[in-house]
Amino acid sequence: MAANESALLFDQPGPRMQKRIRIINWAAAIVFIAIAVLILLRLHNPPDGENQLSWELWKPALDGEAWADFYLPGLWATLRATFLAVIGAVAFGLLFGVGRLIPNALVRGVCGVVIEFCRAVPVLIMMIFFWRWFAFMDMPSPAYWSVVISLVLYNGSVVAELVRSGVGNLPNGQHEAAVALGLTRTQSLLSVEVPQAIYAMMPAAVTQLVVVLKDTALGSIIMYTDLLQESRRLGSMYFNILQTLVVAGVIYFILCWLLSRLAEWLPVRMQQRTMAPTEAEPVAPIAILDPSNVNQIAVAREERPLGGSQRLYHVHHRGTNASIHNWRRTRYTQGYDETQPQSQVSKEGHQHHHRPHPGRGGRPKSDDGRS
Repeated sequence: MAANESALLFDQPGPRMQKRIRIINWAAAIVFIAIAVLILLRLHNPPDGENQLSWELWKPALDGEAWADFYLPGLWATLRATFLAVIGAVAFGLLFGVGRLIPNALVRGVCGVVIEFCRAVPVLIMMIFFWRWFAFMDMPSPAYWSVVISLVLYNGSVVAELVRSGVGNLPNGQHEAAVALGLTRTQSLLSVEVPQAIYAMMPAAVTQLVVVLKDTALGSIIMYTDLLQESRRLGSMYFNILQTLVVAGVIYFILCWLLSRLAEWLPVRMQQRTMAPTEAEPVAPIAILDPSNVNQIAVAREERPLGGSQRLYHVHHRGTNASIHNWRRTRYTQGYDETQPQSQVSKEGHQHHHRPHPGRGGRPKSDDGRS
C-alpha cells in the first residue's frame, strides 16, 4: 500500500538516486543529532541559570502530587470542553451546512454569511470577546463557556463545509433518483443526500477533533484552567516551567496521536462495512480471455462417475461471466476423448488446461457424478 501511494507522488528512483537519498538521509540524521546534543548541553550548563536537566527540577513535575492536583484536573477540563465543543460543532455544522444547500435563497445566503464569518474570525478573538461579554453579564464560568462557544462556532463552520462538500461529491444519480421518486429538493437533501454525506465525512470530522483538542489550549489566555494553565501554575510554584510544559506537551501529543490513529482506522472500518468482500468468488479463467464469453471447455477428473474406472470428462460451461460464477460446482459431460491434447493430468492428479470449444451441448452433471 505504501509503495502504491508513493508511486502516485513521484517516480520510483533509480539506483543512483536511491544512493543519493540515503546520503541525504544520513546527513540529515547527523545534523539532527548534533543539534539535539547542543540543546542538551546548553540545558545542562546554561550561561545564567540552573541546570535544567537536574532531577531536582524534574521530580516535582513528575511526582504523584503533580498528577493528582494539576495534570489530571487540567486534562479533565480540556476533555470536558473538547467533548461539548465537538457535539455543538457537529450540530452547528449540520444545521448551517444543510441550510446552505436548500433552495431558499434567503436561508442559503444567511447561512453562507454566518459560516464565512465564523471561519474568518480567529478563535482567540472570539474567546476574548465572549469572555468579556459573559463576565460583564455575570454569567457562571465565563472562561469555560467562552472557550466552548468559540470552538463550536469555528469548528462548526468547518463541519458545515464538510457537509456541503460531501453532498457535492455524491453521484448525480442520487439526487435524480430521489426526484424520480417524487421527492422535493429539500426532502432529497434530508432523506437521501445528507445521510450519505455524513457517513462519507466521518473520517475528516474525526481529524477535526485534533484541532478542537489543541485549540482548547488558547483558553489559558483567558484564565481557563485547562491542562496548559495547570501545568503553568505548577511550574510557577517550583520554578520549573520548562519541565511542566514538557510533560503537558507529551500528554497533548499522546491524545492527538490517538485521535489521528482513530482517523486512520475509521475509513478502513467503514469500508469493510459498506463494500463487498475483498476476495470475490472465482470466475472461470477462459471467461476473461474469450471475447464472446459464451463457450468454454475445461478438463476435470471425475471420481468413478459411471461406477467404473476413473475417466476424464471435458466440462463445458456455457454463458456469460455473470451466469457462470458457480462454474466450479456445475459440470456438463461432453464425453471422453483420449486424443484430446488438453486431456493431460498433472502430477497431483488435477487438470489445469482450458481451451475454447465450438459449443457442443451437454447434460448438467453435479459434483458427485449424478446426472
